[in-house]
Amino acid sequence: MKKRIKTVVSCLLAASMIFQITGCEKTSDSTADEFVEDEAEQGERLQAGFIDKAVIYEVNVRQYTQEGTFKAFEEHLDRLSEMGVNTLWFMPIYSISQVDKKGTLGSYYSISDYLNVNSEFGTLEEFKELVATAHDKGFTVILDWVANHTGWDHVWITEHPEYYVKDENDNIISPLGTDWFDVAQLDYNNAEMRNAMIEAMKYWVEEIGVDGYRCDYAQGVPVDFWESAREELDKVKPVYMLAEDGTSSDTMLIKAFDSDYNFDLYDALKLSSAIPASADGVEKYIDLDLPYGAFRMNFLDNHDKNTYDGTMEERFGTEAFGALYTIVFTAEGIPLIYSGNEEAADISLEFFEKDNIDFGDYRYSGLLQSLCEIRKENEPLYSGTAGGNVRIIADDNKNVTAFERVKNGKKITVVVNLSAEEQKVKYDKKISDGEVLLHGDATSDWSVSGDGKGEKLDKKALNTLKSWEYYIIRTTS
Repeated sequence: MKKRIKTVVSCLLAASMIFQITGCEKTSDSTADEFVEDEAEQGERLQAGFIDKAVIYEVNVRQYTQEGTFKAFEEHLDRLSEMGVNTLWFMPIYSISQVDKKGTLGSYYSISDYLNVNSEFGTLEEFKELVATAHDKGFTVILDWVANHTGWDHVWITEHPEYYVKDENDNIISPLGTDWFDVAQLDYNNAEMRNAMIEAMKYWVEEIGVDGYRCDYAQGVPVDFWESAREELDKVKPVYMLAEDGTSSDTMLIKAFDSDYNFDLYDALKLSSAIPASADGVEKYIDLDLPYGAFRMNFLDNHDKNTYDGTMEERFGTEAFGALYTIVFTAEGIPLIYSGNEEAADISLEFFEKDNIDFGDYRYSGLLQSLCEIRKENEPLYSGTAGGNVRIIADDNKNVTAFERVKNGKKITVVVNLSAEEQKVKYDKKISDGEVLLHGDATSDWSVSGDGKGEKLDKKALNTLKSWEYYIIRTTS
């Protein structure tokens, strides 16, 4: 399914209003004001329809099961579907270079063949079958793509050395300023190499049926290449494109990518879990001014953070999970879950060696299931132009963040205590009555789905928040 989003500047009100307004002036009716939407942006952009309600799950095939195969991972599809995940991001599944490899098994990101799979994971046909099965079960599938470099035994090294950057002695080099000695830097001044790269990306969309890409170290590749690649891929079918971009520029979001990483929000949440009175820092990064139709990917964990920065427990402390994940799933953008986040907080997976996630307890599956359902069932929380803009609700406590999002006569209000201490708080506006979709605190049993769902909001309770207490509230016109 595809959508071509195109809007004009207007002031939208819920259809249930029984009065007329002129232009974009707000009515004085307090009930009506609750459902006034922000002015819509003007623009046009082709995007894949599935991104509106997408919840991304990053799949680490090597470490997911003892077997570390496509077939073994396939056994988890029904469980993930029940948890509410609907988009699978597979870390690189391609053949791994053996020359100058890191560790025993080498890096997923040192690729020897863009058109084949790592034999440790299975066969190309088995991966194609996995994609088809995932589609049948309602998932979309995106692949990790590594365009900045290849492994040293990639066929291009011998057949097309002109595809690579060389030093003054005509030797192919690794990416400058890195310790990536296991890969060779591609030269994007070479038009033939660019075309070959785009053809390889098209192969997985046309022949295997994938629905888009997460692009590794996207800032290392010229923006105009990504824009050309996106244009060609969209001719096959509208795809979702996610950039790992560590710069502060939004240039890649204009045409090439739908999303990039919300690194700033991650850092702010990490800070808030450690330092009191830092909620204001979080609020800066849940409502962002981005190119038309673009949005960020919000996360607490991914393969890099998990391997190199320590466990979730070490980075955030387990009592904060409900509060922090509430922000990740309700802020503007698209949420990410990493392999094993539903199981335990003390997981830190090896990168170049075999490791396992010992599934069994699923301690956080109930929390994540609730958040996935809330994300998909409530239009204000959709991605990009499909959802509502974040409107911060000012308060007098720097440990508390509160905001609302409105779309088509529906409002989601979020209140979170981003601290380990009880907090007293007053808000600068009346918070709407409504149904509590999710409510918890540091003591909640997160294995249980639907905690707090269906209870009527007691607004007085919002003035005294327990340690890491959080609310998601739905109001309809």
